[in-house]
Amino acid sequence: SRVLCLSAGVAYCSPYAISPGDNCVWNLTTFAPAARRNELRAPMTLADLRKDYSLAGLVEKDLAKDPFRQFEKWFQEAEASKLPEPNAMVLATAARDGRPGARTVLLKGVDGRGFVFYTNYESRKGRDLDGNPRATLLFPWFPIERQVIVEGAVTRVAREESEAYFHSRPRLSQLAAWAAQQSAIISGRPVLEESMKALEKKYAGQEVPLPPQWGGFRVSPETVEFWQGRRSRLHDRLRYRREKDGWIVERL
Repeated sequence: SRVLCLSAGVAYCSPYAISPGDNCVWNLTTFAPAARRNELRAPMTLADLRKDYSLAGLVEKDLAKDPFRQFEKWFQEAEASKLPEPNAMVLATAARDGRPGARTVLLKGVDGRGFVFYTNYESRKGRDLDGNPRATLLFPWFPIERQVIVEGAVTRVAREESEAYFHSRPRLSQLAAWAAQQSAIISGRPVLEESMKALEKKYAGQEVPLPPQWGGFRVSPETVEFWQGRRSRLHDRLRYRREKDGWIVERL
C-alpha cells in the first residue's frame, strides 16, 4: 500500500506501509523529487531576511530646536513620499498590573502640548490609560527608513475639543462610535450591522451627538526619538528629552 505524507505544503506517496502511530515526516526527503530535496533540507529562515539602510543620515546640526518642529518636518517628508496613512502609529500601553497592550491608532492632532488620538474610553486602551496614564507612540515609516518614538504622560483632551473633532468626522464614522463597543465580546458581525441600522434610523435628519464614552487622549512627550536607518545597523538615533528649561538632544 502507499501512504500519503504531507509537509511543507508538498505531498508525497510512500511505497511502504506506515502504522497510524508512525511519524512519516522523516521519510519526505527520501521520496521527494531530486530538485525538491534541497529545498526541504535548507528552508529559508527569518534570520536570512535583512535589508541594509542607506537613504539618509541624521546629525545634530540638522535638527529643529524642539521635537514638534522636527516631527512636522519629518511628517511632511513622509507625506511627500506617498506613505499610506503616515499618521498611523502604534500605541503601547500597560494596565495597572503591568500587562502590556499595543494597537495601531491614528494621530489626529499635534501641537506644543502633545500628540492627540481619539477612541472609546471604555476600550482596553482607554481602561489601561485610566489606570496607568503613560504611553509610547511609534510611527513606523519603514519605506523611508525612519521611525519616531514618543514617550510621555497621557491625559484626556477637553470635552469641547473632542466635540469639535467628532463632528468633523464622516457621519457614518460618528454613528460607528456609538455602535462599536470597542474591546467588548460580541456574537458576530451582524450585531454591529444591526446596531448601525438602528442608529441611522434613530438619528435620521439630526446631528449625531458625541457619545459620553468617546473622546481624545493627549500624550505629552517627555522624550521624542528620531530614528534614521543606516548601513550595517549603525543607525542614527537622536532623542529629545524634556528638562526644566527646555529640550536637550542626546545621541543613543
